[in-house]
Amino acid sequence: MERETVFKRRLARHYDELKWLYCELYEGGIGMFEELVKAMEQRSRERDRKLKRLDKKREEDLDWYKRNDMVGMMMYTDAFAGTLKGVKEKLDYIEECGVRCLHLMPLLDSPAVNNDGGYAVSDFTKVKESLGTMEDLKDLAEECHRRTISVCLDFVMNHTSEEHEWARRARAGEKEYQDRYFFFDNYDIPAQYEKTCPQVFPTTAPGNFTWLEDAKKYVMTTFYPYQWDLNYRNPVVFNTMVDCLLNLANQGIDVIRVDAVPYIWKELGTSCRNLPQVHTLVRMIRMICEIVCPAVLLLGEVVMEPAKVVPYFGTVEKPECHMLYNVTTMASIWHTVATGKVSLLKHQMDVINGLPREYVFLNYLRCHDDIGWGLEYDWLRKENMEEVPHKRFLSDYFTGKWPGSMARGELYNDDPSSGDARLCGTTASLCGLEGALETGNQEAEEKAVACDQMLHAFMMTLSGIPMLYSGDEIGQLNDYSYRNDPAKAADSRYVHRGKFHWEMAAKRTEKGTVQQRLFSGIRRLEEIRKKLPVFLNAAAVRTADTGDPAVLCLIRELDGEKLAAIFNFSGEEKTAYINEPGTYRDLLSEEDLEGVNVPMGPYGARWMLLKQQI
Repeated sequence: MERETVFKRRLARHYDELKWLYCELYEGGIGMFEELVKAMEQRSRERDRKLKRLDKKREEDLDWYKRNDMVGMMMYTDAFAGTLKGVKEKLDYIEECGVRCLHLMPLLDSPAVNNDGGYAVSDFTKVKESLGTMEDLKDLAEECHRRTISVCLDFVMNHTSEEHEWARRARAGEKEYQDRYFFFDNYDIPAQYEKTCPQVFPTTAPGNFTWLEDAKKYVMTTFYPYQWDLNYRNPVVFNTMVDCLLNLANQGIDVIRVDAVPYIWKELGTSCRNLPQVHTLVRMIRMICEIVCPAVLLLGEVVMEPAKVVPYFGTVEKPECHMLYNVTTMASIWHTVATGKVSLLKHQMDVINGLPREYVFLNYLRCHDDIGWGLEYDWLRKENMEEVPHKRFLSDYFTGKWPGSMARGELYNDDPSSGDARLCGTTASLCGLEGALETGNQEAEEKAVACDQMLHAFMMTLSGIPMLYSGDEIGQLNDYSYRNDPAKAADSRYVHRGKFHWEMAAKRTEKGTVQQRLFSGIRRLEEIRKKLPVFLNAAAVRTADTGDPAVLCLIRELDGEKLAAIFNFSGEEKTAYINEPGTYRDLLSEEDLEGVNVPMGPYGARWMLLKQQI
């Protein structure tokens, strides 16, 4: 009885707005709205007592995920430990890494081929058989909770696999299921969409529609021909997908990563990106979670610069996503590594630092995906960097073709005519470790390790949540074995999705090894970060001039505590000509330094804490 009372209390708080938004989006949809509420109530009843206690605890501590001890790690279940049970057995290692949020890459049922790394889902209620069962997922989440580790899982809202039951029935001619996608008898309307809707992968998957010869119809496929876009103008789609999301939440998932958020509403005559209805859908999902499973967070995958990403946070009164990816900073970090010029990164830090401190960004160096060079080229022209030649330079630099570059990466969706290409590779290989080991160049190896450590220090200086990519903590290199697998050979992103090297991880305790230096260095950063309030989101952050184009300085201040974080993006010794008076303790080197003319080693990083005057 009390459970129902809690549900009704939470429902009452949001009922009027939820009903109004739903019926505005779906005209005459009051019947479907009532069905949605019934489904929500059913999922609330099914939610077990442990999760309900977690709901209550997090409702009373809304900032639980904003602490400075929060560190995430993303991984592929099969690459890391084979199965979900294997991951559970390796939780000691994950704890040793200091991880408080475990992001398991797509693991719901998907085809053996044409699966886009798990993002072409054929069953949203079933775990991929090779990885385990939904019960295994629930057991893993429960053990993670016991260890105070949250679990994040992708939820692919925009599309299904062509092998999903809906797609199969649509293909067979069932009108009810065709209405859950975008089906057309001829190319007339698709041609109108193509006039305004950009292509995501113009070289490998051109166009936004696919002709189905057996069904004699066109279907909208924004990403790949085997991923059919869902039609959220149909309330059945929204209701059913929300129910799938709530089912995942009831397995103990704490963070739902909503994939490709900007794409989920399509409208003829528009770009089919970032439409107002998208925000209506996300706002409704936020309220639904607050009603049924308030312990759950929404992480939005929105690949745009921070200023344009901001609307997906919603407003203080009507919030949408709890967290968003800081994609632009990630790309700009690698641009800075290649150019040795921090000006663009400094400019973007100034933009981000001007945003409300309530906003939580997820920061990362590498992830499962490629790196796209969506940089601010209008701004870079001031630095004499034109878009096409600069993209070609970045591609050459990070594939080791540029003179003097030790970086080793591979291109994805390379378009020679435009010079556009995306980049793949692990952090260590892109920093030059692989190239240094290939050539036996000891000096280059030292610089590669220093660069890797410096980039992690920079990431952990930023406000928000630092997200490690599994294997980066031990300097894992590119894995080229994917070329021998017919199901993966055409997708160079698998170069950084290789199996976790447990034999290399064992070296993390052997003093002087690359694995030990990187692992212990990252752990030290995490330990320092979680002890100092100045790393909290509430801190004021600004950049400071350094007098050197290769050196960046970030100043963090909170309640009288001040940290000057300095980063040398050059392989040469530098001096940071900052003017931040006082005596500081560098928490990384344990030196005492004045806040002027600070010496920096090649790819050096300093976390200088102002010593309090007595």
